[in-house]
Amino acid sequence: MSRFRVFLVAAICLQTAAFSTIAQDHFPSRAVKFVTASVGSPQDVIGRMVGQKLAEAWGQPVVVENRPGAGSLVSIASAAKAPPDGYTMLLSSSAFAVTPSLTPGAGYNAEKDFVPVTLIASTPNIIVSGPALNVSSLKEAVEKARTGKLNYGSPGLGTTPQLSAEYLLKSLARVSVVHVPYAGAAPAITAVAGGQIELASVAMPAATQLVKAGKLRGLAVTGSKRSTVLPEVPTIAEAGFAGFEDVTWVGIWLPTGTPAAIANKVAADTAKVMALADTRERLASMGYEAMDSTPAQFSAFLKQEVAKWAKVVKETGAKAE
Repeated sequence: MSRFRVFLVAAICLQTAAFSTIAQDHFPSRAVKFVTASVGSPQDVIGRMVGQKLAEAWGQPVVVENRPGAGSLVSIASAAKAPPDGYTMLLSSSAFAVTPSLTPGAGYNAEKDFVPVTLIASTPNIIVSGPALNVSSLKEAVEKARTGKLNYGSPGLGTTPQLSAEYLLKSLARVSVVHVPYAGAAPAITAVAGGQIELASVAMPAATQLVKAGKLRGLAVTGSKRSTVLPEVPTIAEAGFAGFEDVTWVGIWLPTGTPAAIANKVAADTAKVMALADTRERLASMGYEAMDSTPAQFSAFLKQEVAKWAKVVKETGAKAE
């Protein structure tokens, strides 16, 4: 009986390995679907660009399905329920790492419901001031906040730009500010440029052109290094507030149970797309940097991001709308 069990286990292992190889060799054999958030969101725009390149490489259509609602929550929860066959992928943003802490009943488990596949793009957030606030640096803006009420806008409550600003201004700088949430980065930028609010915190692409045109002043970017798109804007550390870094990033996931061979193939093929000169140039024109990673690297990165945002949510007292 023990010998039979050994043969049985060996047969199962061989069958699993064979299936994994077949899955990789023949994937995809039909259309692939990217589930993502609202039309026009960073993950939607980047997903369509990457999807087109992957469709060309695979010889199969890559369809983007938008599932807007509750930030990115509806799209994430929907993708978590998809069959684990590789044909439905989640294409989401840093909201994936924030939502579990911000919304305890989110409807998905960031570590158990998905297989991290690859990171594909990132951009720092940026703090900008408008004509209603006559300052030339982040420190000056903080001093203004100490002497009077200051408003700042963001793409919405619980977004990483909003949480970055909350942590920076309230936890690090320890000043009182009033948050004004908007339905996206564009209206927040319009409000600060029009003088309705003094500051705004958004993903950098939304503010780049107005900063270059001199209609907004870039006070700090939230990354660890200056952006090549706006090299004159200092980092938060250079602006005098070390101890926190943040970027808005976009990545790909598969539902848990998807064969590892498929995840590895998607990661490898996507890395080839992100290395193309035209992909990198197009992302750079949008203010994004092309990224790539293995599933293991993306998994490690996600654990750090989930822990970081849990700390920020706890310290700022942020809550979902």
